[in-house]
Amino acid sequence: MAVDTARVEKLRTKSINGQSMKRLVEAGMIWLRTNQQTVNALNVFPVPDGDTGTNMVLTMQSAWNEIKDLGHRGLSDMAAAVSKGALMGARGNSGVILSQIWRGFSRGVHGKDVLDAETFVKAFAEARDTAYKGVVRPVEGTILTVARGVAEATEAALGSTNDPITLLEVAVKAADEWVNKTPEMLPVLKQAGVVDSGGKGLFFILEGMLRHVYGESLETPTVTVQPISSMQMQDAMETVEDGQDYEVIVDFMPSDQFELHKFYGRLEEMGTSIQVGEGDGMYRMHIHVPLEKRYEPIDYIMGIGTITKVAMENLLAQMDDIQKSKASRIEFAAVEPGQIAVVTVSPGAGLSRIFASLGVAAVVEGGQTMNPSTQDILNSFENLPTDKVIILPNNKNIVMAANQARSVTVKQVAVVASKTIPQGLAAMLSLQPDGELDSVAEKMTKALGNVTTGEITVATRSVEIDGVKVENGQVIALLDGKLVASAGSVEDGCLSFLEKADAAQHELVTLFYGENMTHAEANRIADAIKSKYLNLEVEVQEGGQPHYQFIISVE
Repeated sequence: MAVDTARVEKLRTKSINGQSMKRLVEAGMIWLRTNQQTVNALNVFPVPDGDTGTNMVLTMQSAWNEIKDLGHRGLSDMAAAVSKGALMGARGNSGVILSQIWRGFSRGVHGKDVLDAETFVKAFAEARDTAYKGVVRPVEGTILTVARGVAEATEAALGSTNDPITLLEVAVKAADEWVNKTPEMLPVLKQAGVVDSGGKGLFFILEGMLRHVYGESLETPTVTVQPISSMQMQDAMETVEDGQDYEVIVDFMPSDQFELHKFYGRLEEMGTSIQVGEGDGMYRMHIHVPLEKRYEPIDYIMGIGTITKVAMENLLAQMDDIQKSKASRIEFAAVEPGQIAVVTVSPGAGLSRIFASLGVAAVVEGGQTMNPSTQDILNSFENLPTDKVIILPNNKNIVMAANQARSVTVKQVAVVASKTIPQGLAAMLSLQPDGELDSVAEKMTKALGNVTTGEITVATRSVEIDGVKVENGQVIALLDGKLVASAGSVEDGCLSFLEKADAAQHELVTLFYGENMTHAEANRIADAIKSKYLNLEVEVQEGGQPHYQFIISVE
């Protein structure tokens, strides 16, 4: 980093009060958001679930929204507001753990007006302890490890400095070092050739704070290119912001020395959502631009190289289609006061309709690629006319947010920790709306073991995990979340999964097909399954989930 020495020395003479804390939080959020795609690209498994950066950004954004309009506040009150905002906006495991880090930090500065060196160290120690306590089975090689490394490093440095800025420098250095150690601590990371994404996100937050102190830009990412194969062009957009009328993708070969920073800088004058991928001397540029600038990226690239392919999509038209599809309303179960209301998380319209038919009172949109926040889950049941609620997360990354929603409501809430859609559907068959909450929740929890779950998707990187070799672009099969097979086609992937799941020993297979799978193709694959498993009943249902061609239930 290029350091503005005069600025730093001036800041060293000033106390870090509530307003200073506010600016540091904003800087951490901005720098994390700037590097969001970098964090998202750090997938552990070769499945398209790169959402850690998104979840952490949304968590930080919620924290910032809580404090952005606050006037003068002391350090203690400002940190408490940050903690509250992060808690309510927490998404996914990474977001929930990040909210716990802020919760601990707030505890560490409670009653303090300024962040002196001793308070700084105490705050990071409390952040570490609170984060670890918030996880039932802490795993090293994750964001928890990075938080611990930061706390230990600042504790060790306290004897040699009384300067909070120096301690922040120590924290950033320690975060970087421990992020790079995560592959050695968590074998799955080493197998996949990545560092931990949550730990990297925490590093960016701390580094953003330090960049603010140094006077460094927070809007320009540390420019690197990712493999073209890892670029996530299929990410669904819930809304289209002003100026994002068209998506433009250009494949090209530079004709001269390619200066990536200059390239990025010129693109930033045209639009947003910029990604650049590289592979074998070929580059792919992705950008969102307003209507009047839709040809500018193409014209610019024509001047610096040879264009091999151009793709352009009208995002506004896409959104019209999305909104039309959402217009078909789903009728949820009516709940009377005193009855049990079930709230479930669902990744697709078809699955939502199935859950509604089984008696759920509300659906929270989300899943593997977009985890709902604590606030999203809370909002889904706070206005229901009953004080008895059961939450079905249907994803292991949403269980923590569901538990957090339970902890901040006055209602009686039970979390039935379903980790897959089939588990959630199986649990619904045990629902007794007029029953006693704990007893019903217990029965629904027992029902989770009555079903085996399969997921069929496409790998986004080449890797070997648990003895299964996967090439980028291959179809892969997961059994209860574990990678068990790779295949050349969706049909072969389904058949490989069923073999691993001992389908011949079961009675019913249900195929929930995704948004990119046609009903006719799903039926064809169902027929192939029937021809191999003559005694097996096979059903086909529209799921509508993104990224996963099939979610499969075996009973």
